Amino acid sequence: MTNLTSSEPIGERTEKLAVHYKEIIKLLGEDVDREGLVKTPIRVSKAMEFFTAGYEIDPHEIINGAMFKEDYSQMVIVKDIDFFSLCEHHMLPFYGKAHVAYIPNGYITGLSKIARVVEVFARRLQVQERLTTQIKECIQETLNPLGVMVVIEAKHMCMQMRGVEKQNSITTTSDFTGAFERVQTREEFMNLLKTKA
Repeated sequence: MTNLTSSEPIGERTEKLAVHYKEIIKLLGEDVDREGLVKTPIRVSKAMEFFTAGYEIDPHEIINGAMFKEDYSQMVIVKDIDFFSLCEHHMLPFYGKAHVAYIPNGYITGLSKIARVVEVFARRLQVQERLTTQIKECIQETLNPLGVMVVIEAKHMCMQMRGVEKQNSITTTSDFTGAFERVQTREEFMNLLKTKA
């Protein structure tokens, strides 16, 4: 994220966002000219641009740029991928871990690329269900593996800070294609998730 003390010029979009955040702060009853709030509209604008930077990146290109021919047809799992996203209903964070598995069909991709795909989709206004499906579909469409499975476990600030205020609840979602439609394959994946590194 950009250093606020730098002399880097502020972009037009950041300035426009800041105008709106300044008005929001006023409507909440605060003094926007108070020392602690003077730079807040710009800070929030830059933060929101960072949190939603996934709109500007094509996740398919991430995988397409790192596909390697390989004769390997067993399960590849990248688990415990930390992510942070914003719930589109209240624009409050939800965060947790994504676990992704695929079974290659002649091609593999760089392991870090799977994590990058998760990050790109997470840095958009989201719901956990859609995030799960988008990751699965992106990997299936670009890598064309024998199957993909995605499991996401997350805590939602909209449930913790407001509404029911349940701090310890965790939401789990999953989606899968191809070989993972077989119960045995899904169970293998879930069992491997439980193993310690």
